[in-house]
Amino acid sequence: MIFGFILIVLSIVFPFAYAINKREHEHKERKLELQARAEEAKAEQARFSNGDYSKMEERVRVLERIATDSNHALASQIEELRMLDAVEEKAS
Repeated sequence: MIFGFILIVLSIVFPFAYAINKREHEHKERKLELQARAEEAKAEQARFSNGDYSKMEERVRVLERIATDSNHALASQIEELRMLDAVEEKAS
């Protein structure tokens, strides 16, 4: 009789323990995945802060100048951009 009671209790407890353990494992995996994504985002942000962003910003400034300034010839501005690209490629 006592053995039967113990079997019934164990048959109830073990599935719940398994479910809780499974959820805890999934939670740890999700946490590690989110940490990896955060590290990737930090690396991407660091890459842009190391100069990629400043290069793009300089190009946008030149393009804005070309679009808004009608006193200079467009061809000379395009050549200036090409020279800027050549200097950047040599610097890299």
